[in-house]
Amino acid sequence: MTTTASTASTTAVASVTLEVADLDAAHRFYTAFGVRTHISLRASEAHSTGFRGFTLALTVSQPSTVDAFLGAAVDAGATTVKPAAKSLWGYGGVVQAPDGTIWKVATSAKKDTGPATREIDEVVLLLGVEDVKAVKRFYVDRGLTVARSFGGKYAEFAAGGSSPVKLALYKRSGLAKDLGVPADGTGSHRVVLGSTGAPFTDPDGFAWETATPLTSAPSTESARS
Repeated sequence: MTTTASTASTTAVASVTLEVADLDAAHRFYTAFGVRTHISLRASEAHSTGFRGFTLALTVSQPSTVDAFLGAAVDAGATTVKPAAKSLWGYGGVVQAPDGTIWKVATSAKKDTGPATREIDEVVLLLGVEDVKAVKRFYVDRGLTVARSFGGKYAEFAAGGSSPVKLALYKRSGLAKDLGVPADGTGSHRVVLGSTGAPFTDPDGFAWETATPLTSAPSTESARS
């Protein structure tokens, strides 16, 4: 089901910033992992425990590429949450970065069609929310367009032309189950979304701030800003 966005306001994901305790260590990890062109980093000592309510998911072309990304993450210090395995929908696994962010790497392909690469087809930020339908309406009112929606379980928004990340909503308990972690968690989400519009905070506490679209790899200086 596709929903037409309101024209009263326009919001798109311009950037995703992870708040980390050790900025230098996070910069080294995400460079080795291969995702620094898709995220920004900034230092924060905000308290956070347990599941932070979101995950970043990489969609890649084939199983060997899944293994390449997961292997690079573990080699750089990540912890395996769910080892890569086949499923009805494809092949994928889950790791947790040293800063606590959970990453999922997956493909819909069942077999390799060539050598492994380090190419990313799509990055999706999945927000775990209590009421998918209500939060979907909240974002539609701010100008996002729904690309896919499955009742009160999942909603995915169309990505803007310059957006480095696609935004999706998932029932919080369902997202935690899919990742293989307890749903309990308190404190800061440790993620901030850059908005092409005015700053706001959504019903589940995810913060958006006005930002310039991230169209190229952040420099070392911006990574430390």
